[in-house]
Amino acid sequence: MLRQPIITVLGHVDHGKTSVLDYIRGTTVADKEAGRITQHIGATEVPLSTLQKICGDLLEKFKLKFTIPGLLFIDTPGHEAFTNLRKRGGSVADLAIVVIDITQGVQPQTKEAIDILKTFKVPFVVAANKIDLVRNWKMHDKVFIKNYEMQTQDVKDYFDKLFYNLMGQMSEQGFNSHLYNKVDDYRKTISIVPVSAKTGEGLPELLALLTGLSQKFLEENLRTELTGVAKGSILEIKEVQGLGVTADAIIYDGTLKVNDTLVLGGKREIIRTKIKALLKPAPLAEIRVASRDKWTHLQEVSAATGVRIVAHDLDKSVAGSPLQSARTDEEEELAVNFITAELESSHIETQNSGAILKTDTLGSLEAIAEILRKKQFPILKAEIGDINKKDIMEAIASRERDEIHTAILAFNVKLDSDAAELADKEKIIVISKNVIYHLIDDYEELVMSKKQAKHLKTVESLNWPAKFRILPNHTFRISKPAIVGIVMLTGKLKTGGKLMDSEGHEFGEIKSIELEGAKVKELKTGQEAAVAISNVIVGRQIHEKEVLFSAMSESNFRAIKDKKELLSTDEIKLMKEIAEIKRKTHKTWGL
Repeated sequence: MLRQPIITVLGHVDHGKTSVLDYIRGTTVADKEAGRITQHIGATEVPLSTLQKICGDLLEKFKLKFTIPGLLFIDTPGHEAFTNLRKRGGSVADLAIVVIDITQGVQPQTKEAIDILKTFKVPFVVAANKIDLVRNWKMHDKVFIKNYEMQTQDVKDYFDKLFYNLMGQMSEQGFNSHLYNKVDDYRKTISIVPVSAKTGEGLPELLALLTGLSQKFLEENLRTELTGVAKGSILEIKEVQGLGVTADAIIYDGTLKVNDTLVLGGKREIIRTKIKALLKPAPLAEIRVASRDKWTHLQEVSAATGVRIVAHDLDKSVAGSPLQSARTDEEEELAVNFITAELESSHIETQNSGAILKTDTLGSLEAIAEILRKKQFPILKAEIGDINKKDIMEAIASRERDEIHTAILAFNVKLDSDAAELADKEKIIVISKNVIYHLIDDYEELVMSKKQAKHLKTVESLNWPAKFRILPNHTFRISKPAIVGIVMLTGKLKTGGKLMDSEGHEFGEIKSIELEGAKVKELKTGQEAAVAISNVIVGRQIHEKEVLFSAMSESNFRAIKDKKELLSTDEIKLMKEIAEIKRKTHKTWGL
């Protein structure tokens, strides 16, 4: 038989993820006769009968015979909940909704959501939310297509401008997209449904689209054996008063029963434990007034559903872990092999240096590691759990091999006091965030600043192109060292650098520079100063009014040429002039 498709909601903060889900829940709850809504832990089930009533004739557009039992929405929206719904080769989620505020367009967390969906290979539609905020927009009908035609022309024009801007931004993310009713091939083009979670406009079309796409493209994925063992994914591990540590899970295949053996991934090993109880909240209509511990005990649950599991040793597991049930020794052995294979498939490739990644869940670990991989950032270690002293020690060792990429990236985990003390002492940077894109942004900024610092350090050691003229009547000492007044024509003259004349003869060294009575390390274009030059005599090697250049080795010349972006137009011309002088005696110099 077919199970409900599992649908998750992602998007940028404040773009209306929760509001969209709230409206879907509110619509179905209000429809008491047809709704019969079931509120599972972390999931809201909307039966097909309810969908048919909400969507009306919109479903007829697909010309399909609907055999799916309904839709199952994961009602803890966001990246974290989504990444925990993992299984080998992708996600437990069958479909996703990316909610985008049409007035703001694609934002950093939207891009991150799309990257995560790509990583977990989940198809998605876009809900372009907040159309009620479009200037002078009026709602005459809940169906967007009908309501759009009732707007004045200037409102339509303004909406079109926002909509086509969103299409352009989706194109920048690598996707063709269009208004849902203008999409010819749903596999090649992302459908955009304009909606308002406030007024409900467009929500019937969104639900119709999700229902139609599920029936048309996901039928094979949705087949499940009710008599078979359960397969699922841990959404959250938490302690509940009176129950101890529990697991909120989504079951995507088979049936889970009380007294089944539960096999799931642990922090360090495979866990086997007996299911003591299965619970779900009381019906939604009552849960608003019911006490928090008012739950319905079940003997079994079938896919697709959300459920709270009570069993021993769940504190040793982690969110994002796969699970499978077993009722015989043979099934238990198969379950252990299945879970082991699932966990091995999430192995993250590491290098001998780079960032140390610590997260609270397996899904987050995979998602962040994949983003780092795409950005070509090396990972030294990727683990679930809090940051300890050993992590700091490994970062210290890594810094010897790769100072630029060494850092500890912490997502939703703590730093113990010993580790914090050592990190502070050894100046190991720990970036701790609970939003993925903030973590990645801060790390990118750190890497960039380290590269720039290293870049500047390298540049500092190089002799820079410089061209200056010795001023007439400004010889203060003829030799040992010669001290003369000069004016900088182009470039940057630094202490310690050798000099050459227009014929390419090299001599002397800038010992010191005095500008307006103060010692400085460098002189820039247009400045006049007194310079001390060793191993020359004024009137022999150098002369008043003569133009001189900084001398540089071929390797120095090539190193600066590679950093052309740091040179001004005049300095680039000066580099060519220096090369031409040197090539008078060495034809391939600097090439």
